[in-house]
Amino acid sequence: MSQSSWWSPERHADRRPMLLARNRAQAAIRGYLAEADFVEVDPPALVVSPGNETHLHAFATQMIGNDGLVHPMYLHTSPEFAMKKLLAAGEARIAAFAHVWRNRERGPRHSPEFTMLEWYRAGEPYEVLMEDVAALARLAVIATGAALMRQGEVTCDPALPYDRLSVAEAFDRFAGIDLLATLTVAGLPDRDALAAQTARAGVVFAPDDTWSDIFSRVLSERVEPKLGIGRITVLDRYPACEAALARLCDDDPREAERFEVYACGVELANGFGELTDPAEQRRRFEADMNERERIYGERYPLDEDFLAALAHMPPASGIAMGFDRLVMLATGAPRISDVLWVPVADT
Repeated sequence: MSQSSWWSPERHADRRPMLLARNRAQAAIRGYLAEADFVEVDPPALVVSPGNETHLHAFATQMIGNDGLVHPMYLHTSPEFAMKKLLAAGEARIAAFAHVWRNRERGPRHSPEFTMLEWYRAGEPYEVLMEDVAALARLAVIATGAALMRQGEVTCDPALPYDRLSVAEAFDRFAGIDLLATLTVAGLPDRDALAAQTARAGVVFAPDDTWSDIFSRVLSERVEPKLGIGRITVLDRYPACEAALARLCDDDPREAERFEVYACGVELANGFGELTDPAEQRRRFEADMNERERIYGERYPLDEDFLAALAHMPPASGIAMGFDRLVMLATGAPRISDVLWVPVADT
C-alpha cells in the first residue's frame, strides 16, 4: 500500500480536519443562501453542449436511445445553461453546488472533477454578487476556524473591504499597458497595438499569438499574482472581446460586465451581468467555436434549447465560484486534492 494513497489511514488522518472544515463551510454557505431566499437546484451533469468557450475542454460520452441510435453527449463544464433555463422558466434566485468536469486540467489548483458553487439573481445588478463572494469568503474562514485565507506564505483577510479595479486599471498598474488603447471604439481587438506595448513591458509571447493569447499572458504573469494580497480583489470590466456570456457596459462598449474575484493571487470566482440577447450570444459562440476548431481541430455543438430560452430570460446577474479553491484558501491546504473527500485517481 502506497503511503501517498489518499485512502491510507495515515494520509486520511492528515486530511480529515480539512475535509470536516469543508463540510462546515458548505453548511454555512447553504445557510447564507437560504437566508437570502435562494432556492437550491440540482442541474443535470449530462448535456448536449458542455459550453462554447475556446479553451474549455470537456469529457465526451454517448447516450444510446431506445431506438439504438447513438447521440453524442458531454459532462457539463458548468451548470450555467441549465440554470439560465430555470431563470427563463420563472425562478428568481437560484443556487447550486454542482460537480463539474474539465479535461486537460490537473494540478495543485485544478482537478478534472470539482465542485462549482453557482448562483443567480434575477433583476439585480452584478455588483451585488461581489458582496456575496466577500460574505461567503468570510463565512468559510469562520467555519474553518482560521484567521486568514492562506496560500503558502501569502495571506488575505476577507473581513477587510475588498479592492475593486478594472482590468484596464490593473494592466496599467502592474504592466504599464494601456489596454483600452488596443481596442477599437466598437471593442474590436488590435493585436499589433497590444503586442507592441507588451514587448515594451518585457512580457514574452509567440509571433503567432493572437490578441487574446497576449492578453492572457500579461494577465497570468503580471496581474494575477498581485491580486488578492492582504484583502480580496475584484477585477472588474473585462474587455468586450473577453466578455464570454456577459453583457457590454452601458458607458463603454469596449468593456463588459464581467468580473473575477481573487484571494492570495488565486482566482476564486467569475461573475457576469448576464447577456440576454440570443443573436449576440450565438455570434460569440460561433466565433469561439471557429477559433477552437482552428487551434484544436474540434468544436462543440450549440445548445439550441439554451439559445431559445435566453430570449425569455429576465435581466440577471450570475456567478460561479470554485468551492474547493475557497476551502483550500480557508484551510491553507497546499493542493486541491487535500480538500476533496475522494480525489480523482491518477492515471
